[in-house]
Amino acid sequence: MKLFNARKPIVLSVLFFLPVTFLLFLYPSKHNYETLDIVKSDIPELEGFMTTNNEPVFYKNKISVVAFLGSEPMDDATLALNLKELIYDKFLGFKRFQVLVLVPNSAKSQAYALNKELNSYIPMEYWTFAFGSDQSIRDAYSNLKFSNPLQSNLSTSSIFIIDKERNQRGRLDDRTKQEVETNFPVYSLYCYNVLEVSELKNKMSDDIRILFTEYRQKRKGNFDSTSRRANDLLK
Repeated sequence: MKLFNARKPIVLSVLFFLPVTFLLFLYPSKHNYETLDIVKSDIPELEGFMTTNNEPVFYKNKISVVAFLGSEPMDDATLALNLKELIYDKFLGFKRFQVLVLVPNSAKSQAYALNKELNSYIPMEYWTFAFGSDQSIRDAYSNLKFSNPLQSNLSTSSIFIIDKERNQRGRLDDRTKQEVETNFPVYSLYCYNVLEVSELKNKMSDDIRILFTEYRQKRKGNFDSTSRRANDLLK
């Protein structure tokens, strides 16, 4: 009995310090921290757009995920559902986060119907439909760096990340480690295909988390401005 009592403090100490030690090994060093690339800076503010509550929308001071659903958003409901389930739901509740869906004025009735469907379970406080003229849609899209042009109905499967300072974020070098090792030519990722589930899960979600980490590091004064994977670009 005495032997058990003597060992008890040792066992408790091991049980306490072992998880702490494990977490210290897992805790990322700030020297290894990599930021998310700026692929285009000084994105102009949105002009001529109003929400369902007849209020203007802004990029500044928010981390924005921007989508273009076109003149028939109900026909492309898969775009909205993927965006909601794979991106919006993951970052719901983060401060200064918003999803902006830009649609032409002619699509208001369909947008209202889609919005009602999306809000059927939980009110989507950080999801905003913004309406503008056809030209406003084209202007907003042309201000971004994109891979494919808008379709004739003003929709696209591409979605974009805009930071609080109105910079478009993405990857200047989207090569895999194996491609880097084999000196595969550099290619970039300016936007994300909302129809590609793996791209949303494995790339966009990761990139948004990196961006939130960047702003958290800035608040703590530990921000390192080294670009994400910038060293790879020199190879």
